[in-house]
Amino acid sequence: MPAISRPAKRVRAGDQDAAHRRRPARSSLETVRKRIVACRRCPELRAYCLRIAREKKPQFATQTYWGKPVPSIGHASARLFIMGLAPAAHGGNRTGRMFTGDGSALFLARALYRAGFATQPTSVRRGDGFELKDAFMSAALRCAPPGNRPTPVQLVRCADHLRAELDILTSLKVVLALGKIGFDNIHARLRERGYTSPTRPAFSHAIEFRLSAPGRSDIILMGSYHPSRQNTNTGLLTQAMLNRVFLRARQLLERG
Repeated sequence: MPAISRPAKRVRAGDQDAAHRRRPARSSLETVRKRIVACRRCPELRAYCLRIAREKKPQFATQTYWGKPVPSIGHASARLFIMGLAPAAHGGNRTGRMFTGDGSALFLARALYRAGFATQPTSVRRGDGFELKDAFMSAALRCAPPGNRPTPVQLVRCADHLRAELDILTSLKVVLALGKIGFDNIHARLRERGYTSPTRPAFSHAIEFRLSAPGRSDIILMGSYHPSRQNTNTGLLTQAMLNRVFLRARQLLERG
């Protein structure tokens, strides 16, 4: 007896839209970066970054500032995730690349290169040859905030960009946060993904926590003082201290 065919269940357009929202397609890094650069979620930050780009710093008066949200750098296959705070007004907001062309970049690029995570020990401008190796660099906020102090509302608005990046970066083994805001922000995003630790991670320099999630590989969450001028000029963070943190990250990766 032939099988009885049943008419396909008719799906309303509204139901299709709802199903699509529940199962968003995974974006490419290129798409995520384009969305970041075009982001207008914080009009006050866009206005501030554009004003800085017009006024400029006297030593950069002849340069054209980026003046837009700054995208992440690195490859989707990276095993090390580096979490910063935000672009500097005359650093990333000028050069268009994270941790490039400012005091923080001087310390960070040297530490990355020493540990084998960068192609060279300097990060001055886009196109200067600096690239990350087995590392990915992101930030809690993609626009330079006044006084380097993002508001809680701005951090919430920007968090979706970080979520989209984490969806793509499936090979992560170590996450290194520079500063407390970056540490708390990336820890919150990892918790959303089911990662937990026997003890609640709290920020401190050179701290390590092992995070586990059902069906996922463990991640080591590390913390370091941020290589800001305030920290490096006062000696709270030295080059040797930062070097040791990144060398430790390399050691953890090599252990597998």
